[in-house]
Amino acid sequence: MVLKTKINEIIFIVETDPEGGYTAKALNDSIFTEGDTLEILKENIKCALDCHFENDEEKPQIIRLHIIRDEIYSYV
Repeated sequence: MVLKTKINEIIFIVETDPEGGYTAKALNDSIFTEGDTLEILKENIKCALDCHFENDEEKPQIIRLHIIRDEIYSYV
């Protein structure tokens, strides 16, 4: 019998998509999702976690979003 260790926290790298909206990729897990707004992205992350983890006991208690945003402005 193999016992899985419960993950207490999962970290997602969130980036703005050049075509609009946001993308999120989990560190250390093969979970990827996207959304038009941050609120939609958060809901889509929850849905992705539901699909990735077989039962509620395996799901992380904390979802951490590391948001990366490029900002370009002129010096002139």
